[in-house]
Amino acid sequence: MTYQPELIGGHGALDLLNTISWRLDPSRTIDRIATPEALATWCAAVGFADLPSGGGEGAAPESAGAEAAGGLLERVAAVREVVYGAVLPVARGMEAADLGELQRLLAGAIERATPSGVRPLDWRGAGLVDELVLAAGRLVEREDLGRLRECQDSGCGWLFLDRSKNGSRRWCSSGDCGNRARAKRHYQRLHPGTGSPS
Repeated sequence: MTYQPELIGGHGALDLLNTISWRLDPSRTIDRIATPEALATWCAAVGFADLPSGGGEGAAPESAGAEAAGGLLERVAAVREVVYGAVLPVARGMEAADLGELQRLLAGAIERATPSGVRPLDWRGAGLVDELVLAAGRLVEREDLGRLRECQDSGCGWLFLDRSKNGSRRWCSSGDCGNRARAKRHYQRLHPGTGSPS
C-alpha cells in the first residue's frame, strides 16, 4: 500500500515530527519515511519536492544513489529528533528544552541558505535537510507555541498547532485517535469494570 502522508500538524516542521506513528508505544512505532520512496512521497505532499539536488546537508531523495539515500534518511531522522526534543516540552506545558542543538543546526542551515524574501526576511535551504531545519526555526520563531499540543492518546505522540477558536482540540485527528477514545469510553459505559476492548 502506498504511503499517504497525514498532514495534521498545522506546520511543516510538525508534520515532519509526525512521520513517526505511535511514537509513545514502542510495540507499534513506525517510521513512515524510512525509505527513499516514502521520503520522496512526503516531500511532494509538503511542497519540498522541488528542492535543489545538491549542496547543503541533504539532496532531494529522488536524486540520491543508494548509499547517499541512506545517509540522507539518517540526517532527516536526526533533525526530526532534535526538533522533537526541542518542542515536546512546550507542547506538554513545561519549560522549553535545551535549544542548543537546534540552534547549531539553524546556524549552519542559514549560513548555506539564500534569501528568498525580505518582508519578512526568509531563507531558502541549500537542500532538503537544511530546509527542514529552517522550517523548524520558523516554527519556533513565528508561531504561537502556546497553541502547540500533543495528541492525548497515550500511545500517539503526534504534535499539532491547535487553531480551534476556543483552543480545545485534544486529538491529532478526531477520526483516528479521537474515535478510538470515544469507542473506549462507550465500551466502558456498557461494560463497567471490564477494562477496555483489545
